[in-house]
Amino acid sequence: MSTRTDSQGEDTYIESRDQLIALFESGEKPPEKWKIGTEHEKFVYSVKDHHAPSYEEKGGIHSLLIGLTRYDWEPVFEGGNVIALSGPDGTISLEPAGQLELSGAPLDNLHQTCAETGRHLEQVKYVGDMLGLGFLGLGMWPDKTRAELPIMPKGRYGIMLNHMPRVGTMGLDMMLRTCTIQVNLDYCSEAKMAKMFRTSLALQPLATALFANSPFTEGKPNGFLSYRSHIWSDTDPARTGMLPFVFEDGFGYERYADYALDVPMYFVYRDGKYIDAAGQSFRDFLKGQLPALPGELPRESDWADHLSTAFPEVRLKSFMEMRGADGGPWNRICALPALWVGLLYDDAALDAAWEVVKTWSMEERQILRDSVPKLALDAPIPGGHILKDIAGQVLDIAQSGLVSRARLNGAGDNETGYLDALHEVVSSGKVPAQRLLDHYHGAWQGDVRHVYEEMSF
Repeated sequence: MSTRTDSQGEDTYIESRDQLIALFESGEKPPEKWKIGTEHEKFVYSVKDHHAPSYEEKGGIHSLLIGLTRYDWEPVFEGGNVIALSGPDGTISLEPAGQLELSGAPLDNLHQTCAETGRHLEQVKYVGDMLGLGFLGLGMWPDKTRAELPIMPKGRYGIMLNHMPRVGTMGLDMMLRTCTIQVNLDYCSEAKMAKMFRTSLALQPLATALFANSPFTEGKPNGFLSYRSHIWSDTDPARTGMLPFVFEDGFGYERYADYALDVPMYFVYRDGKYIDAAGQSFRDFLKGQLPALPGELPRESDWADHLSTAFPEVRLKSFMEMRGADGGPWNRICALPALWVGLLYDDAALDAAWEVVKTWSMEERQILRDSVPKLALDAPIPGGHILKDIAGQVLDIAQSGLVSRARLNGAGDNETGYLDALHEVVSSGKVPAQRLLDHYHGAWQGDVRHVYEEMSF
């Protein structure tokens, strides 16, 4: 989730609807200036006994953040606590139960993305070794109850933790027990954004399937391959889902702004503190009628904050976020941006990817989304087929898009090698969670603790 660094600069009051739209327009860039931003989360655990360390304990999360400052990361404070780090590789931040996230810098190509990932993991592993901490690459804690997990000292999380049980049964699980990989991408115009949004939203279940990596809950198989994805089905229906309006004629910045305005608020940030506005309306805020701040109008930073509290499968801010994948090991962190850059950053590839999904009805898209958490590549798609039947085709389209980009490293290699992990999933027919279940029922003999040996960074 987003972390404030209080470096936003001038913060103008919102006096017109045009200012809401302007944030999306500000993201427009010519294709030659498009960047790639990759976010990845990991679970932190004590090597000694696998417990999730608290913020304040000796050798815990605070110690980890301070230890990383040896690599020129600058602390970000909230209420006197270090809650994030800022540096040339982006931002290191904390999820609600201490999951450690790198929100990477905007980069030109996937070679730089994978190098950034490598630097980050080497740094956290070095500091973790000194503190007796390990890092687990999964989509959900395999063995922890909610009660066993600590809460990080971030004001927005306290508000959200209180609000989540009012609107769904699994919001606390989303906050405390999941990890994801996400990719942030640019667009050049409203029309291009709309086409990229529709294509990536329709294909988001494929990413969920390829990266499905959360088959355990509290030490036992949970009946799902991506339980992380299933959790979103009952987190908060007002701010999640497949967004049917995206596929309607006329979709663009204004329609997304209307959607975001209808998403209930969580908070307002003022003078270094988060003010509880959970369930209140940003539309009322625009009229100076927000109960949490009566008589005050929102600022542009309030709108940016509010956009970060909507959680659809694809999200629009001043860039687009791909949000469908479980957390995973090193090579799959590099694979997710490779998939979406290949599909969306080349015109021919984008056209070909849209051709695959453009005839699907909203009902068919929703059935696929609802089926993928359990069935992954065996989930049904229109025409009596399953997702596995188009997975290879879509990967080939992504491959062609990366070939067309022709971004080479020092050895003369293009970016297609980062798709290898996904090609292996499709050729084997087994998603990561199915391999974990094979181990659980086989060599692990029903003991999920072995996951710490096999899935740690």
